[in-house]
Amino acid sequence: MHTSEFHAKNRLLSFLIVGVVMLFAVAAQAKTASEIFEAVSPSIVVVKTYDAKGKDMGIGSGVALADGLIVTNCHVIKGAVSMKVDYRKTEYPATPRQTDWDRDVCTLVVKGLQAPPATLGATNRLKVGQQVYAVGAPQGLDLTLSNGIVSSLRPVDGGQYLQITAPISPGSSGGGLFDDEGRLIGLPTFYLAEGQQLNFAVPVEWIKELPKRQTTSPQKTTQGTAQNSKSATIDWLNKAIALKEKKDWQGLQAHALRWTKAMPKNSDAWFDLGNAYNEIKQYPKAIEAYQQAIRINPEDAMAWHNLGIAYYGIKQYPKAIEAYQQAIRVNPEYARAWYNLGCAYDKSGQYPKTIEAYQQAIRINPENADAWNNLGNAYYGIKQYPKAIEAYQQAIRINPEYAGVWNNLGNAYDDIKQYPKAIEAYQQAIRINPENADAWYNLGSTYDKSGQYPKAIEAYQQAIRINPEDAGAWNILGDAYFQLGQYPKAIEAHQQAIRVNPGYVSAWFLLGIAYKLNGQTGKVMEVYKRLKILDQDIADKFFNKIVLP
Repeated sequence: MHTSEFHAKNRLLSFLIVGVVMLFAVAAQAKTASEIFEAVSPSIVVVKTYDAKGKDMGIGSGVALADGLIVTNCHVIKGAVSMKVDYRKTEYPATPRQTDWDRDVCTLVVKGLQAPPATLGATNRLKVGQQVYAVGAPQGLDLTLSNGIVSSLRPVDGGQYLQITAPISPGSSGGGLFDDEGRLIGLPTFYLAEGQQLNFAVPVEWIKELPKRQTTSPQKTTQGTAQNSKSATIDWLNKAIALKEKKDWQGLQAHALRWTKAMPKNSDAWFDLGNAYNEIKQYPKAIEAYQQAIRINPEDAMAWHNLGIAYYGIKQYPKAIEAYQQAIRVNPEYARAWYNLGCAYDKSGQYPKTIEAYQQAIRINPENADAWNNLGNAYYGIKQYPKAIEAYQQAIRINPEYAGVWNNLGNAYDDIKQYPKAIEAYQQAIRINPENADAWYNLGSTYDKSGQYPKAIEAYQQAIRINPEDAGAWNILGDAYFQLGQYPKAIEAHQQAIRVNPGYVSAWFLLGIAYKLNGQTGKVMEVYKRLKILDQDIADKFFNKIVLP
């Protein structure tokens, strides 16, 4: 065996061993729902609240942070005069320690409680679609587990506010939301909005920040103070998200205007106002709102990103580019910002930078078919057709039913004169969307270039059926009839092109040729007179080549 072959085989073996080890490591980290519940349930408690007469007021859940210390939602203890913690059929007296009504996060001191503390995680690496597990005690019953996914992530000061599909019932509020490794990532809170069951969780980062943000002393957690929580950030935020779910942009605008008036220094309020204006296409107002949000919190990547969208909406591409760049400065792994930066560079004609931005978006999310398609378009724009084809093929690999990409792939094949492959691509686009006029037109053009004029005519007719006012399709249909010597039909088609666009010089020129070959000399001179009005240079060429001979 040659030395080079020996080393190559050793490298291959090492690679396989590492791959197997990594596979087992991943498998070892992945936990089942049962394993998650078994690991975290010892850290979950039941919180019971009472009024001045010792009457039951309500039940919630909590999570142990240390011996004698639990965390829960503030609304769980709202208005309570006294409270107890139930853990493994034993009740312990509890008193508030640190409270942040604005964020709905409170800790309780529980004398005598010994429960294993939950392992704290983080929300900054969570992704939409990730599996999560909620553990609590609905209605004070035995601990239950519900699983679901992260359906939305909303950046907020310190972390990400989570919207989840895991079912949450009254009594489960204040319990724990855990990731797929059993780490605490938030406190789920039950929220019902106008018939919508929307489940949210405050981020674990708010628990970590509680010591420096506590706002209410234990003596003031009475009914009167608890009422102030109605104007807390958490309530404004929940309502905003509910309106967004309903796509009630006018409602969101009105809500956010009230919110900014009540809390003018709250960046989330200005952010949602910008979102509402963006959705109703009032881009200048959206820009003002996002700028206010950024002034308060310059490290809000999503506010910078959405500011870019607003600038893009009014075609201020350089400013959009600056905003997207700021979003990426804050979060270099912000795939959507890279993607939209690519779009803005493309509009500015900066194609090398366009390509770089789309490549970054694809690096972060290789399964983004739109990014692959736009990367293909950028390569196509600078005539790097093989690279464009590769990019389009990647988009199709991800989404085989992406009609627009098949059409773009056909264009790239057509430009390098691989007509059979171009025809196949256009046919795929038409299979997916038979009403795609552009694909029919392009298919006809490629048949035309291949000398398959009858098929070209059929394709152009389909394009015209879908869009009868496409002057270009009428004109090229006329040219196809001309190639077959069907001059009367060519004349009719060119006349239709001129009907749609009376100033269509090319259609007039080809109409004149068809008249000439059809023996209609008088009509030829009429065309010449018309061309003299539209374009003297073209008229002279027509006279020398068509009229004089």
